[in-house]
Amino acid sequence: MIEIHAVTVDAADPYEIASWWSKATGLPLGEGDKPGDDEVMLRTEQDPFLLFVRVPEGKTVKNRVHFDVNGTAGRTRNQEVERLIGLGATVFDDQRQPDGTGWVIMRDPEGNEFCVCRSQAEREAQADPTH
Repeated sequence: MIEIHAVTVDAADPYEIASWWSKATGLPLGEGDKPGDDEVMLRTEQDPFLLFVRVPEGKTVKNRVHFDVNGTAGRTRNQEVERLIGLGATVFDDQRQPDGTGWVIMRDPEGNEFCVCRSQAEREAQADPTH
């Protein structure tokens, strides 16, 4: 058996993209992390934490691993999409369906894909535990 200690995201500017994800998730930056650092973490209450590391090459293809996020604090999927657009994310592919199911594939400011899924309350209202 193994434990996942961290989820690592390659980045051109680790501090900048970690700061964006900090605003998006509400997770704090690691103590002492500052602009120009080659590694910046977002601390979670327990492992795994999120680690952003500087790499020389830019993103060129679709992510093989991505985050699925839900709205919290009473926000719906659609409200969360709008909030994230306001923070600088972009919509890549909109998979929302007329019946309210589905998700939105977005990109963070460095182009990393992530999905915005329905909130827990939205899923429970339709008795569908998936996206």
